[in-house]
Amino acid sequence: MSQQNEITNNDGSQKTSTSNKVWFITGASRGFGSVWTDAALKRGDKVAATARNLASIAHLKEKYGANVLTLELDVTKPDQVKTAVEQAHNHFGRLDIVLNNAGYSLVGTIEEANADEVRALYETNIFGALAVIQAALPLLRKQGGGHILGTSSNLGHVTFPVIGYYCSSKWAFEAIHESLALEVKSFGIKVTIIEPGAFATEFGSQESLKFAAGLDVYNDFKTTFFEGLRNFERGNPEATPQALFKVVDAENPPLRLFLGKNSLPSVKEAYAERLKIWEEWESVSNAAQG
Repeated sequence: MSQQNEITNNDGSQKTSTSNKVWFITGASRGFGSVWTDAALKRGDKVAATARNLASIAHLKEKYGANVLTLELDVTKPDQVKTAVEQAHNHFGRLDIVLNNAGYSLVGTIEEANADEVRALYETNIFGALAVIQAALPLLRKQGGGHILGTSSNLGHVTFPVIGYYCSSKWAFEAIHESLALEVKSFGIKVTIIEPGAFATEFGSQESLKFAAGLDVYNDFKTTFFEGLRNFERGNPEATPQALFKVVDAENPPLRLFLGKNSLPSVKEAYAERLKIWEEWESVSNAAQG
């Protein structure tokens, strides 16, 4: 099944692209993963949708039939990842878009979270994504191209207290994908980092959050922090698929794309402050050259 989509070029003109893409999506059961999976299938694309609990995505098969392949996948299990990616590729004959979306946030100050909790966070947010990328790359090279998308966050550029370890996982995620983009460009493989701001998804649910044991000394600080979060303007996740489609349909997609209107101003402010400090200490830095 194919469908004609209008795409806006950088100069504002329109061009028509035939959409008939094959997606591999992790974390398809809720949040952005659920929204994007459903939207891709609605526009006539095919999707290998994965989730840790297969029952949570069983409805997709009932709704979209042969256009969807549902697979049970825990991204922290590399062998299972490799099997799922290869099964999806064999089933559909190709993979055009590999979307790493699975992830969660660890809530706790830097002092509160223990090493095992931080390792578990990285097992999903970093090593899980790496397992998918490394399983997909040989297949994408062999077929002559593809597009790797990674769901990061505006917190891949700025940080918040109390979720510092989650922010750190997104900073690492950003660096990995930026290096990857340079390494695979000659193979015809594109890379885009998707960076949502605050949205009204299930990301704040118990399934997407893990809490470190608290220390009383931080109670007041965390109470103030969480009160501030409640005042954040949150975007509508149902408004995001068209932005994603413009990226995957573009001949020259961007390396990074913010979702939402509030991220760019905050990142500009953060980088302006960094530049100011670097410049203020420039003479000290230069003297260290020797």
